[in-house]
Amino acid sequence: MALSAVTSAVTTIGNLLTEEAIYLWGVEKQVNRLQTELKWMQSSLMVAETKQSTDERIRLWVAEIRELAYDAEDIVEEFALKIGSKNKGGLPSCIKRSACCLKEGWTLHKTRSKIEEIIESINDLVRRLQAYGVKELKNRGEESSFSTERRESRRPYPHIMDDNIVGLVGDTKELVKVLTNESGCRVVTIWGMGGLRKTTLAKKIYHHRQVIDYFDHSAFVYVSQPCQKRKVWEDILSGFKTLNDEDRKKRDEDLAERLCNILEIKKCLVILDDIWTGEAWDSLKPAFPVARDRHSNSKILLTSRNKGIVSYADIRELRCLSEPESWELFQKIVFTQTGKIIGVEMKELGENMVKHCAGLPLAIVVLGGILATKNNSLNEWQKISDNVKSYLKKGKNQRPEDVLALSYDDLPPYLRPCFLYLSHFPEDYMIDVDRLIQLWGAKGIVSSKQEEREGGEIVEDVAESYLMELVERCMIQVRERDMATSKVKTIQMHDLMRDLCLSKAKQENFIFIVDRSNSSSLSMIQKVRRVSVHEFFFIQCIKSPNTRSLLFFNEFFPKEALEKYLPLEVLNYVEEHAKVWNPLFLILMISIAGTALLKSQGIWRYMFNNFKLLRVLNYEERTGDNLAAFKLPSDIGNLIHLRFLSLKDLKFLWKKLPSSLGNLRCLQTLDLRVANYKIHVPNVIWRMEQLRHLYLPDICKKKTKLKLGTLRKLLTLVNFNTKNCYLKDLINMTNLRELVINGPFNIENFNEKTLGENPSIIGSKYLHSLFILFSSINLRHLVHLLSSSLSICKLSITTARISKLPEYHYFSSHLAYIRLENCQLEEDPMPTLEKLPNLRILEFEETFRVNEMFCSAQGFSRLESLSLERLHNLEEWKVDEGAMHSLQRLEIRRCPSLKMLPKGLRFITTLKELKIESMPKAFKDKLVKGGEDFYKVKHVPSIIFQDCDYLDKIMIIESLLSFRD
Repeated sequence: MALSAVTSAVTTIGNLLTEEAIYLWGVEKQVNRLQTELKWMQSSLMVAETKQSTDERIRLWVAEIRELAYDAEDIVEEFALKIGSKNKGGLPSCIKRSACCLKEGWTLHKTRSKIEEIIESINDLVRRLQAYGVKELKNRGEESSFSTERRESRRPYPHIMDDNIVGLVGDTKELVKVLTNESGCRVVTIWGMGGLRKTTLAKKIYHHRQVIDYFDHSAFVYVSQPCQKRKVWEDILSGFKTLNDEDRKKRDEDLAERLCNILEIKKCLVILDDIWTGEAWDSLKPAFPVARDRHSNSKILLTSRNKGIVSYADIRELRCLSEPESWELFQKIVFTQTGKIIGVEMKELGENMVKHCAGLPLAIVVLGGILATKNNSLNEWQKISDNVKSYLKKGKNQRPEDVLALSYDDLPPYLRPCFLYLSHFPEDYMIDVDRLIQLWGAKGIVSSKQEEREGGEIVEDVAESYLMELVERCMIQVRERDMATSKVKTIQMHDLMRDLCLSKAKQENFIFIVDRSNSSSLSMIQKVRRVSVHEFFFIQCIKSPNTRSLLFFNEFFPKEALEKYLPLEVLNYVEEHAKVWNPLFLILMISIAGTALLKSQGIWRYMFNNFKLLRVLNYEERTGDNLAAFKLPSDIGNLIHLRFLSLKDLKFLWKKLPSSLGNLRCLQTLDLRVANYKIHVPNVIWRMEQLRHLYLPDICKKKTKLKLGTLRKLLTLVNFNTKNCYLKDLINMTNLRELVINGPFNIENFNEKTLGENPSIIGSKYLHSLFILFSSINLRHLVHLLSSSLSICKLSITTARISKLPEYHYFSSHLAYIRLENCQLEEDPMPTLEKLPNLRILEFEETFRVNEMFCSAQGFSRLESLSLERLHNLEEWKVDEGAMHSLQRLEIRRCPSLKMLPKGLRFITTLKELKIESMPKAFKDKLVKGGEDFYKVKHVPSIIFQDCDYLDKIMIIESLLSFRD
C-alpha cells in the first residue's frame, strides 16, 4: 500500500502542477523535484512490496515510505490551500497580496524546507532499501517506467460464487424435503465453519422451485453483527412484500406482534443468514411464534457458525468437501471453458494445492480464482504452489483459510488499493458498484493514462475492468446485474474475505473504522486519513487535519446521541406520545429538535473548518429520513480539494443550499438528492468543470435555474428538467452516458410541422441510458428527444402521460431494455415495439388502457423477458405462431381482467420460467395440471404461482364494504 500512497501523491502533485500551478507560486521548482523523486520511488516499491511479507526489515521501510508519501502530499496541498483560500479569483495580484499576508515569504521558506527534508528522507530510504537487495527498475538518469496498467488480456471470469453446487446437491434435496414437510421441525439450522457455503446452500433452497410453490411468502435476511432486531423484522416484512409506512412507525413490540401474527396464519419461510450468538436469537424471538410456544404454519432456516443457537432446532452440519469433490470444484473454477486439466505436471501441482485447502470450498474457490488468471503457465503454477505451502507452514495453527491471504499477496499493485477500499463498508453491506467506482476515482485509486479524447478510455471504464478482475479472482461476490447489459450493479464480501480485507487495511494503516467496539470509548484520533463511521460518535474526536476521506453509514444524530443531553425518560415519553398534541409535548419536541440541530450544526462546522484537505465526504444513511441540521453551513466552501460530495437522503430545515458550493471546483461527483420536498440550488454548479456525475435534487424550488453548459466532462446527469435547467446545455455534454429527466421537458421554438428542422438536443454519441420520470412531455418533443438519442440501449418512461408511442423508426436500434410505467397509452404498444431488432427485456406496469394486446408472427425476435403488471383493462392477449421465439421468462402480476394466456404461448419452446402473481384463483386453476389451459404451458420447466387468491380476497372485501354502505 505504500505504492498506492506514492502513486496518489504523484497524481495529486501532478494535477496541481498542470491544472492549478497558480496555487504553487514560489515552490514550483521544489515540487517538481519532489514529484520526480516520488516517481523513482515507485520503481523501487514495485520490487519492495513483493518482498515485505517475507522480510520484516523491508516491511518497516515500506511503512516509512508510505508515511513519507502521505506527508509529501499533505505539505503540497496545504500550501496550495493557503494560497487558494486567498486567491479564489486566480489573479497574479492576489498572489502577491497573499505573499505579503504570509509575512514576507515565511510560509514559502517553511514549505521549501519541508519539501527538501522529505526529498532527503526519500533518498535515504532508497539507499537503505538497496542495501537489503531491492534494486530500482531503471537508472536514476532515466525516466521511470513504472506503470499500473492492468493486464490487457484476461480470461472470462467464472460464475462460481453462487451458481456452483458441487457437494451441495444432496444437502439441498434433503433440506427442501424437511422444509416442505407439514410435520417437519419448525426451525432448521445449517451449521458449520466459515467458508463452507452455508449462505450458498440457503440461497439454493430459497430459490428452489418446490420451496417457492409450497410457501405463501418467503424472506432471505442477512443478520448483521451486532444483530439489529428492528432491521431484521422490517427486512422480513419487506421480503413478504407487506411492509408499509405504518409498520415503520410502530414500536418494536407492535412490529414483532404483527410479524408473529403473519407467521402464525400464513405459510412462510424465513431464512436468517449468519446468526452468531444465542443473544442475537433471543432478541429476535418475540417475532417468531415457534419461539413463544404458539402455533405456527411457518418455518425458519438459520445459518450459523455456532451449533447451539437454537436448542430445539433440527441441526444440519455442513461438511468439508471430499478430495474428488474438491478437485471437481477446483477444475470448474480454473478451467471454465474446457473443464479439463492441461498436462500431467499441472494436474499433480493442482492436486497438491487443493489438498492444502483441506476441503474448505471458499479456500478452493479463492485458489482457483488466482490460478484462473495465470493462463495455464506451469512456471506460474509452481510459484503459487510454493506460496501455498509457505503460508500453511507459518506457525502451528495451520488453517485452510490462510490460503485467502495468498489471494491478496497475488494481487497486482493496481488492484490492492481497490480491494482494501472495500474495508470502508459495514458487514453484509450491499455495495453499489457505480458509487464504488466514483469513490475509487475521487481518491485517485483508479486513473486512466489515456487522454479523455473522443472515443478514448475513461477512468470509469478502467475502474470497471478492475472490479471485474476482483470478481474473476473470486475476492468479491456479485449480487445483482443489470438486466440489459449484464454489468455488475451490486457486490458483497464473504465474511472471511472481509476479515482478510480489514486485517490488511489495519496492517497498512489504510483506514480507521468507528464501530460499536470503539465508538463509546474514543477520545482523540490522531493522524488518520480515511475514516469510516459505522456507529455514531462525535466527529470532534478526530484531531487530524490531514483527514482525506469521511464516509458515514449511520444516522447523523441518532437518539443515542441525544441521551447525552436529555434524560432518557424524556426521550421515551416523546417516543410513546408522538401522536398526542399538547403543550408539554410541543415544548419537549422543540427542546429535542433544538438540541439536535445545534449539535449537528456544530458537527458540520467542525468538519468544514478542520478537514480542509478532505477529498471524499459521503453519507450513506440506512435507516430512513434523517434531520441533519438547520441548514448546510456556508463553511463547506472551505473544502476546495473535495472530489466527492454526497448529501443523499439528508434533510435540512433551511431549504436553500449555500452559494459557497461554487468554491468546490475539483468535484467529480456531487449528489444533492436531499430528503427535502423542495430545495433551492444556487446557480454555481457551472463552476465545477471537473464534474463527472451530477445528481440534482428530486424537486427544486421554482427560482432555481442552473447553467450547466460548462460541464463537458459530465457522464451522469440525474433529475434534469427544463424548468430548473437550460435545454441548450445538453448539447455541450459530449461525454454524457446516462440522463434522467425528472419533471417538465419542453423544447422552446419547436418546429411542430417539420421535425427534422429542429436542432439536435443531445450532444453525446455515448448516451446509453435515458430515463424519463414524472414528466409532462409533449409527444412530438418526445419523438425529437428519442431521435436525438440514437445510441441508447436502456429506456424507461414513468408517469409521463402520452397517448401513444412514437413510430418505431424514432427509437434507437440499440435498445435492449424498455420499461413503461403509468404512461396511460390509448393504443396497443406491441405493433410498435415488436419491430425493435435488439429488444431483449420489456416491462409494462399500468401502461395502457386498451383491453386487447397483439403480438404478430416474427415480432420481438430477440425478446427474452416480458413483464406485465397492473394492466387493469387488459382482457385478451393474442400471440401469433412465430412471435417472441426467443422468450425465456414471462411474468404476469395483478392483471385482474385477463381471462387466459394466449394459445400462441405453446409455440414458444424457449420459455423457461412463467411466474403468475396476485392473479385470480380461477386464472391459476386453468394453468395447473388438468386445467383447460395447461396445454399452453406444459412445456415450461418452471411455473411459479404466488398469492393467487389475492384478488379474490380484495373483491370479497370490496363487496362486503359495498353491502355495509
